[in-house]
Amino acid sequence: MLFNSFQFILFFVAVFGLYVALPRKAQNRLLLVSSYIFYGSWDWRFLFLLAFSTAADFMFGRWIEASPDTRRRKQLVAASVAVNLTCLGFFKYYNFFVESFTDLCALFGVTPDLPTLKVILPVGISFYTFQSLSYTIDVYRRRLTATKSLEDFALFVAFFPQLVAGPIERATNLLTQIASDRRVSHYGLTHGLYLVLWGFFQKIFVADNLAMIVDRIFASGYAPSGGEVVLGGYAFFFQIYCDFAGYSNIARGIALCMGFRFMLNFNLPLFAVSPSDFWGRWHLSLSTWLRDYLFTPLGGFRKGPLMAYRNLMITMAICGFWHGAAWHFIFWGLYEGVLLAAHRTLIAWAPLARFGEWLTRRPVAYALCVLFRFQLTAFGAILFRAQDMKQVGAMVRALADGWGEAEWGAWLRYLFYAAPLIALEIAQFRARDQYVVLKWPLVARVAVYLALFYAIVIFGMKNAQSFIYFQF
Repeated sequence: MLFNSFQFILFFVAVFGLYVALPRKAQNRLLLVSSYIFYGSWDWRFLFLLAFSTAADFMFGRWIEASPDTRRRKQLVAASVAVNLTCLGFFKYYNFFVESFTDLCALFGVTPDLPTLKVILPVGISFYTFQSLSYTIDVYRRRLTATKSLEDFALFVAFFPQLVAGPIERATNLLTQIASDRRVSHYGLTHGLYLVLWGFFQKIFVADNLAMIVDRIFASGYAPSGGEVVLGGYAFFFQIYCDFAGYSNIARGIALCMGFRFMLNFNLPLFAVSPSDFWGRWHLSLSTWLRDYLFTPLGGFRKGPLMAYRNLMITMAICGFWHGAAWHFIFWGLYEGVLLAAHRTLIAWAPLARFGEWLTRRPVAYALCVLFRFQLTAFGAILFRAQDMKQVGAMVRALADGWGEAEWGAWLRYLFYAAPLIALEIAQFRARDQYVVLKWPLVARVAVYLALFYAIVIFGMKNAQSFIYFQF
C-alpha cells in the first residue's frame, strides 16, 4: 500500500475518521491494528517477523530494566543486538556473504557449493530493526524506562506512517507520545496537510519524472557518454532526495494530523557547504542513529585524529552496507567517509578554518561552496545508483573520455523538474523555516498550493511508483 496511491488515501481517511472519535487508549489500539493491516498488505507472512522482533525487544527491555547486575545487563543488551542483527542479516545479507565468499574462493581455484536463499526482503526491516534496537540500548543506558505496555511498544515499532521507510524514531520521542494524550488541532491539520502536499510534489513531480532520465542512463548494457554520466549523477541525487524526503514529509504530515510529531529527517541538504554539513542535514534519523549507537561508542573524536578517522570510516562503511548488500554501497559509504575525514583534516588547520568561515558569510562564496559540495555528492550518487562496481568503472572511464555529445533535451527536462523544487527550497532556506509558505499572504499561499497540486496531477504518472528506500 503506497502513500501515493488511492488505496492508501482511502485507508487513511477511514483510519483518521475513526481516530478523532476515540479516546487515547482506543486510538492506540486502532492505530496498532491499522498498522498491522497496512504492513500485511505488502506480504502478510512478514507480520510474524515484525511481531517476533517486537515481542523480543519488549521482553529484553523489561529484563534489562529489572536486572541490577551490570554484567547481566550487558549480556541482555548484547542478546538483543544479536537477535535483531541476525534477523536483519539473514534476510538482507546472507546471499551477499555467500556470493562474496564464493568469489573469494574462486581466486584460489576453489569453487564451494554453498546454497543461496530465494527470499523476499521484508519491506522496512532495516528501519524497524534499528528503531526497535535503539529502545533496548537506551533502556540499558538508563536514558529510558522500559515500558510496561506491550500494546504501546508494538505501536511504537509498527506505527504505519514511518514503519516502511522511517524516520527512524527514538522511543524517547515517539513512545512517549504514544503513552500520552494527544489531540487533533488546527495547527496539526494545516501544517500536516501542507507537508503531505509538499511530499507528494517531491515524489510524484520531481522524483518519478527524473527516474525516467536516471533509469535510461544506468540501464544494464547502456554505455553513456561523459555528459550523460554527469547528468545521471545530478538527476539521481535529486531523484533520491525527493523520493526519500517526499516519503518522510508525507509520513510527518500524516502523523502531525493525528497529533504526533516526528523528527525532521531532511533539513534542506541542497544548501550544505561541506561533507559534515551535508550529513547534518541528510537522513538525520539514520545519521544521528549511527552517531549515537556506533560512532560514539567506538570512541568518536575522543581518542585522537587517527582513531577518529578509523571510526568515521567504519561508521560510513556500515552506513553504506545498511543501504544494500552490494559492494558499490560499501564503497559509497567509504567514499563519504573519506570526504568527512578530509574535511575534518582541513578545518583542523586554523587559517583554512577561518577562511571557510569567511566564505560562508558571503552569498556568492557560499553559493560556490554549495556547488562544489554538490559535485562531490553527485559523484557519490553514481556509486550509490550503479548496479555494480563494473558499471561504476565504466562510468568513471566515460567521465575521463570527455563530455561527449550533449543531450540538451534531457538536460532541459532535468532542469524543468528540479527548478521549482530549488526555488521553493531557496525561500525555505532564506527564511530558515520549512513552513515559510504557510506564513505568506493568502493569495501567495493559494497560488503555491494550486501550482503544487496541478504539477502533481498534470505531470504525475497514472500508476503509483514505489519509493526507492523500500528496497533498503
